[in-house]
Amino acid sequence: MRAAYIERLGPPEVIRHGELPAPVPGPTDVLVDVIATTVNPVDTFVRSGLFRTPLPMPFVVGRDLVGTVARAGAGAAGFAPGDLVWCNSLDSAGRQGAGDQQAVAPVERLYRLPAGVPPATAVTAVHPAGTAYLGLFTHGRLRAGETVVVEGAAGNVGTALVALAVEAGARVVATAAAADAAYCADLGAAEVLDYRAPDLTDRLAGACPDGIDLYLDTSGRNDLETVVELLAFRGRVVLVAGAATRPVLPAGALYMHDRTVTGFVISHATASELAEAAVTINRLLAAGRLRPRATVDLPLSATAEAHRMIERGELHGRRVVLRPS
Repeated sequence: MRAAYIERLGPPEVIRHGELPAPVPGPTDVLVDVIATTVNPVDTFVRSGLFRTPLPMPFVVGRDLVGTVARAGAGAAGFAPGDLVWCNSLDSAGRQGAGDQQAVAPVERLYRLPAGVPPATAVTAVHPAGTAYLGLFTHGRLRAGETVVVEGAAGNVGTALVALAVEAGARVVATAAAADAAYCADLGAAEVLDYRAPDLTDRLAGACPDGIDLYLDTSGRNDLETVVELLAFRGRVVLVAGAATRPVLPAGALYMHDRTVTGFVISHATASELAEAAVTINRLLAAGRLRPRATVDLPLSATAEAHRMIERGELHGRRVVLRPS
């Protein structure tokens, strides 16, 4: 099988494209013919070693796929050859990745693709949407009627956060570049503020007169010293980016108002948490609510270049679709 793989941690240049033995599924696994995969920032973290996880070498990179079932193990009930499926949790915890002509997915981490959803659309959405679901509901405990602030709302995770929060009945206040304001409003944001505005803090306070119930910053700035003061009683901050940041933590403003700050990475999500997220992801995919702004189609052999594009910040909202064929 032709695969994109590494034999050691390092920069994008360590990614090779060549022949590897065909993967062998276990009794509770499903062998999938990969139609499309993609690259997320976390894939660059795994490849470089920034996010440490067990990696069998040679290691096939990539965690997201859409494909068709080639064969299901005896203990992988519910899947049959030809079924269109997706997965967003390969590439960590000792599992080989998705960047291959065929990939093995544990049955508990594989989901059916709704009818009519293009594979290239789904493969770009399932990871950001999974992250958004976990941030909003698993860790953020979002309830209908609450006010959510999404910093960086025009990005991949940001747009998914807005779509999922609006669908759940929350009021969303978004920050984004002025050029992206209309796009965020179309997603359902009640107000969109220019993140470059020098008085952004005052504007956020004005837009959220009763305080912020849930705050997520996809840009990774994590200005907790400012944000915690804007939270409502029992307001929550969920950290989803900014691994190198070391923000000031205003402890008094947290404990005196029952406020919390928590963080997570999707790589640590349990199979049951991901399956719960998949129900909502599939519903929004079928409704056309999760889709990329634009895509860049590349062959799987260009995986190293896709990693470089992400690390150089060249995609600007576009999503890479890698096709093994």
